[in-house]
Amino acid sequence: MLDDDAFLRQLGYKNELSRRMSPFGNVAISATVICVLAGCMSLFGYGLGHGGPAVMLWGWVIIGLFTLLLGLSLADVTSRYPTSGGLYFMAHHLGGPRWAFGVGCLNLLGLWGAIAGIDYGAATFIGAFANLQWGIQPTPGTTMVIFGCILLLHGLLNLGGIRLVDLLNKISVWWQLGGVTVIVGTLALAPAEHQSAEFVFTHFQNDTGFTNALYVCLIGGLLAGYTFCGYDASTHLSEETKHAQISAPRGIVHAILFSWAAGFVLLAGLLWSIQDYAATQNSATGVPPAQIFLDVLGVGWAKALLLIVIVAMLFCGNAETAAASRMIYAFSRDEALPGSATWKRVSSRNRTPVPAVWLSVAVPFVLALPALYSPAAYGAITAINAVGMIPAYGIPVYLSLRAGDRAKPGAWSLGRWRQPIGWIAVVYVAVITVILCLPQSAPITAQSFNYAGVTLAGALLIAWLLWITQGRRTYKIPPLGSAAHQSAIADEVL
Repeated sequence: MLDDDAFLRQLGYKNELSRRMSPFGNVAISATVICVLAGCMSLFGYGLGHGGPAVMLWGWVIIGLFTLLLGLSLADVTSRYPTSGGLYFMAHHLGGPRWAFGVGCLNLLGLWGAIAGIDYGAATFIGAFANLQWGIQPTPGTTMVIFGCILLLHGLLNLGGIRLVDLLNKISVWWQLGGVTVIVGTLALAPAEHQSAEFVFTHFQNDTGFTNALYVCLIGGLLAGYTFCGYDASTHLSEETKHAQISAPRGIVHAILFSWAAGFVLLAGLLWSIQDYAATQNSATGVPPAQIFLDVLGVGWAKALLLIVIVAMLFCGNAETAAASRMIYAFSRDEALPGSATWKRVSSRNRTPVPAVWLSVAVPFVLALPALYSPAAYGAITAINAVGMIPAYGIPVYLSLRAGDRAKPGAWSLGRWRQPIGWIAVVYVAVITVILCLPQSAPITAQSFNYAGVTLAGALLIAWLLWITQGRRTYKIPPLGSAAHQSAIADEVL
């Protein structure tokens, strides 16, 4: 295994970023981005009406298993290509520039959707806390203002450099672990009536308007599908991670395992503690988990637990901003985006791509603006994340399988398990992508329509238009062991 920067030069790049992230830090950023205290809490109300406890828990188990297989396959490819570009860089060398350009656009859309979904979810929880603390009634306008302030905060924190981001991510992992323990433990020990195991594992609730139970189970998978996104952060931060050929793939796998276990405990604990199902769904706070805290523990404890969740969400959004900014930087480094000369600039002070950081928080604000007018917009935002991310994970795996022996293993490899695990992962990606584009409620109206499929088609159309108008002329990844590699060696000798 070569030295990190020497290996990066073999991939055609000279390292412009600061390689100060530890292997644990690489696990931490993906675990922070997945963040069960953000995903599970934000879509808990969605899950209650789209299949209820049975679909929420068993969907979590099943989708978590397939996510682990997909993560293992992606980790196998990541070990060979640990760069900030991540998924599109893999796709380029395994399938060619057109594949890479499409994957890059999907990944970028998913990252922007993730930031919008995470930080808007944090804004709704802050609104619920304000309602409990000061009696302020949450409105779409106040939520949007809070959302904008959160984005600004994350932009400023990311300007502090990778050392600050790394520190916050490490704190975040322990915060999540402690937060899940405190929330579930407090609810379990409270002198309140708890639901039976039968209710927690088998109760089915259908408020979607559709009559087919199987269909409801499928669309109820959005909770787990949305939460289990973002582990590509380990790849995007690999140029800033020590021993990246091993640390980045391990970061992906370990983050998924940690989140799978923690999320199951959290969901089971919340469902076990529901006092009034309908009241929880229609909570005046606008946040169903907050109603569970209120019913079981009272106002004081409810506010304390909400603060735990809010801080975890803020950690999550900050980590996702870091990942998105590195993706923008890398894509611009290869001249793929309009204005690439601006977005690829790196601060000489802390070696951070400052313009890319600001673009990472500006676009999500625009994506979330429809939430001012449509209550269904948040579901659409979360779906944007999932339908952008998941196909972008699956395509490099598919291309690696298609390449056969040409796809050389990296320092971390699945070996003989690459083919069977990889093909299962590819099929899962195809199925879950279709599911996430299905209508989520009936009757289907302009407000209830699931725009995820339209967004996916739009992203592919934009990618195609960018390719034919600019990309095929400007986009260029240096070949492996290229002149850039030789130039970098010459610079070091001088």
